[in-house]
Amino acid sequence: MADDVLFDKRPDGVALITLNRPDSLNAMGGDLMPQLAQYLSRCQHDTSVRCVVLTGAGRAFCAGGDVKSMQGGGVGANTGNGASQQSAPPEQIEAPVPAPAERRSAFSALDPSVGMLRESQMRTSYVLHTMGKPTIAAVNGHAVGAGLSLALACDLRIASDKAKFGTAFRNVSLSGDFGGSYYMQRLVGMGKARELYFTAEIIQADEALRIGMVTRVVPHDDLMNETMTWATKMASGPTATMARTKENLNLGEYSDLRTLMDQEAFYQRLTSLTNDHREAVKAFVEKREPKFAGN
Repeated sequence: MADDVLFDKRPDGVALITLNRPDSLNAMGGDLMPQLAQYLSRCQHDTSVRCVVLTGAGRAFCAGGDVKSMQGGGVGANTGNGASQQSAPPEQIEAPVPAPAERRSAFSALDPSVGMLRESQMRTSYVLHTMGKPTIAAVNGHAVGAGLSLALACDLRIASDKAKFGTAFRNVSLSGDFGGSYYMQRLVGMGKARELYFTAEIIQADEALRIGMVTRVVPHDDLMNETMTWATKMASGPTATMARTKENLNLGEYSDLRTLMDQEAFYQRLTSLTNDHREAVKAFVEKREPKFAGN
């Protein structure tokens, strides 16, 4: 049986992760999500991995949840564990109405699949967004639902001109997961994000580029070459410094300016003490390109 996720760690510091359920458009069934989480954890903790590329095998990047498994109420559509979902009767969770945090806690106790889904989100989408190295989505085809959320979680998105994007959740009467409602608003703005979630409109690659959802659109046959060129450039950079830069950008998504400036000052001083900074200064004086070691 073929692995649901393929992993290729390259000598140039780039790790290529390929979602590999092409017959189901790489839907999040089978072992896809647990294997993805495993490989992302490996990349996160392996210092020789300096950039991560996520793509899909076949015609799609990722079709999101495995809708066929939803017919039986399974959470395997997203978590990949195939567990059965036992929801509480509405009257048990609707009255009286508790505070949001209490409501989530109470529902989690009644339905263990909530915790399982939360864990899957944290081990995949959250890690893509926060790991201390650049992450790139090479979007080769449809990226919809939670599959779109995974692409949005990456730092950069390079799309084939055949790629298509859609939230899709409303079409199966679901509210959305894997952080898409967080990432989308920050990329395209609140109004456009609401439009895309409420209508589930499928948009083409050129429109995704126009509204800021993707970084670049390239001819389909050039997608992987173009992506790996970007990834190699990212991997040859000052990795530890880029990790601090990424933390600043992530904090800037929600913090006040004073808090962000405090962190910027600390990290600016910290990165000025790195070997890569010393190498960059030396290379500047010697009028050559720096050779970063990532530390």
